Amino acid sequence: MNVNRTERGLSPRSSLTAVAGRTFGAIPPPALVLLGIVSVQVGSALAKHLFSTVGSSGTVALRLFFAAAVLMLLWRPSLRMNRRTWTVVLSYGVTLGLMNLCFYLALARIPLGIAVTIEFLGPLGVALAGSRRWLDAFWAVLAAGGVVLLMGGRGDLNLVGLLFALAAGTCWGLYILVGAALGRHTTEGNGLALGMAVAALVAVPFGVADSGTALVQPWVLVAGLGVALLSSVIPYSLDLEALRKIPPRVFGILMSLEPAMAALIGLIVLQESLHWSQWIAVLCVVAASAGAARGTRPDV
Repeated sequence: MNVNRTERGLSPRSSLTAVAGRTFGAIPPPALVLLGIVSVQVGSALAKHLFSTVGSSGTVALRLFFAAAVLMLLWRPSLRMNRRTWTVVLSYGVTLGLMNLCFYLALARIPLGIAVTIEFLGPLGVALAGSRRWLDAFWAVLAAGGVVLLMGGRGDLNLVGLLFALAAGTCWGLYILVGAALGRHTTEGNGLALGMAVAALVAVPFGVADSGTALVQPWVLVAGLGVALLSSVIPYSLDLEALRKIPPRVFGILMSLEPAMAALIGLIVLQESLHWSQWIAVLCVVAASAGAARGTRPDV
């Protein structure tokens, strides 16, 4: 009877978290990372289908708004934080919002696989920054060679799209650095929820200005919720669970598969075919990222 009373006393949030924890706990960590990669790239492909109706800015606004709403309801973070913590949360949210805006603006102009490959140079740069190993210099040259192949593989690549992808990669590098500070200053998912809310505040005005009332069509709202779940809520949750069980170095190596997965999802879902030299370029960036992650010190 005591057990029954305890179970009846559990809040919906506690029950949901417990069920999610048991489900994630039964899945091997590498599979969690791969599922997260597939989820975020399928979400990006779904988002691209919304561009013709609400544009790239409107799609970002929907994604971040619904992701923030879900995370705020799940974690219910306290707003009582000191000035330094608020500075980190605001920096995280602004960086996250700009990263998504730049990435979707790139995605509207160039194939998914190329956009993700160019964007991936951001975290690769962070992994290589400050390194003094000759082998890491090789990884940097390999990645640079991949970019040259990527841009020379076909002459119809949109230059503005490539620049937006580079800007998204720069924001991704900053996001990693600010995200590390967020982890030090906040607990559980509270910082993520507040940061996502700030990111939504950054993106929503652009989406409203770009799309107006098109954003409130019922089917658009449903699709936006799907993009938010696939691109933000599910992969972030899977990554956090995986990082509890595997070293960051192994996580980084697995995440290096993301450009190749993006190119594959783009081919299957969006029928975006790449030139053979561009596939080689994607694999060069994947190999460089995996090599850099493998050489990372255990304490990083």
